[in-house]
Amino acid sequence: MHSMHKSHGSAFRNHTSIMIKSDLANSQQRTEEMSKTIPVKKNDYIDVEFADLTHDGAGVAKVDGYPIFVQGGLPGEKATIKVTKVNKGYGFGRLMEILERSTFRVECPAEEAHKYGGCQLQHISYEGQLKYKENQVKQVLTRIGKLEDVVVHPILGMDNPWHYRNKAQVPVGEKDGKLIAGFFKPRSHEIVDTNESLLHLHEINEAIKAVKEIASDLGIQPYNEENHKGVLRHIMARYGRQTGELMVVFVTRTNEVPHKSKLVEEIIARLPKVKSIVHNVNSKKTNVIMGDKTEVLWGSEVIYDYIGDIKFAISARSFYQVNPEQTKVLYDKALEYAELTGEESVIDAYCGIGTISLFLAQKAKKVFGVEIVPEAIEDAKRNAELNAILNAEFAVGEAEAVIPAWYKEGNSADVLVVDPPRKGCDEALLQTIIDMKPKKVVYVSCNPATLARDLRILEDGGYKTVEVQPVDMFPQTTHCEAVAKIVLA
Repeated sequence: MHSMHKSHGSAFRNHTSIMIKSDLANSQQRTEEMSKTIPVKKNDYIDVEFADLTHDGAGVAKVDGYPIFVQGGLPGEKATIKVTKVNKGYGFGRLMEILERSTFRVECPAEEAHKYGGCQLQHISYEGQLKYKENQVKQVLTRIGKLEDVVVHPILGMDNPWHYRNKAQVPVGEKDGKLIAGFFKPRSHEIVDTNESLLHLHEINEAIKAVKEIASDLGIQPYNEENHKGVLRHIMARYGRQTGELMVVFVTRTNEVPHKSKLVEEIIARLPKVKSIVHNVNSKKTNVIMGDKTEVLWGSEVIYDYIGDIKFAISARSFYQVNPEQTKVLYDKALEYAELTGEESVIDAYCGIGTISLFLAQKAKKVFGVEIVPEAIEDAKRNAELNAILNAEFAVGEAEAVIPAWYKEGNSADVLVVDPPRKGCDEALLQTIIDMKPKKVVYVSCNPATLARDLRILEDGGYKTVEVQPVDMFPQTTHCEAVAKIVLA
């Protein structure tokens, strides 16, 4: 018996050994087949021509049909690249030398831009950026939405595509015993110390620089992410461009701000436009910037700003558009596409703090806004009151749950406006629109790809996309907004 067991054991081992060898052989064969189909290897230096840009601004080169993505490459350029990574369907490379330059290439005005990301298109002239974004919208409408005959208007850009952001929140850290604040390097938690962002309003840059220097002079300890020690985590500044009002916010790990009265005194002295100084406590070990506890150290709880004729109260934690100048352009277009006569009932899904709702309320009979964030709805109600707008109502909840419930109760709309997050509209909401049959849908989008996907669903459900207007809300970055006018076919 014993010997039988032994012989079974050795047979099993032999069988296993054959299986392992066979698996190794298959794996080797697959690797060889893969390397046959992939025309490049890691660390190869090759000359390429870029044909396109990806949605995040990388140049696309193809070698025997195999795409390689390279940050910094521009369509029409010839360059030498180094292959840095090879996957089955695509690879990545590094730009080594430009052999033939694009007419749209410009010297990057911010030498530091490549270090902290966020400004993916600074090496492209503004004319080139607008062309790229307009093409992006056209391509996804055709490729994803299968919409061949939709009119896409020339993109609406800015006269001055720099210094437009009205809000900054910068992480604080320590380097060589010195307090620093700036931006994280891409894909890291290493802070690049900087006093000047070419995208922030001058008043914002000035505020961050002043607060950083004052905190450093007072010896306030920067937060250390690794050991969860230290005090100052983030500095935030917000500015009302139309009102000239500035808000400064400190986010600390501790409940108390060291040298509080001196800190406030120095800020008031150095920043005459400051109207509000706020302290937020975030004691958790987290990447989320703000905590739950907020107190006003000095001045008002809010600052104010205008988009068009509508006044907005902005608290430390309010959502507010970071480029109000282009927001007005975007919302004016949404209002134009809604074609309101004063008789219509309008639903604004994803209404936020009521920005679009209040624009629409100027021309509609009644506007109903829905938003999942309770604080945003409180802000929306406050903003309606601030502007004496009485024909706008706001409800807390998911648009895809609230609007179908309204529809079942017999409440429908003549016009439905959607301004969803980047992931686009929920399927349940799109189905409700198709069932509810509002005469017109105005779709405000911050992601052309999900816009195209959702337009296809609405088209299949009996709607017709008439026209699309791209708007450049975030110059120097790859983001593109668009407004679509959709009518019942």
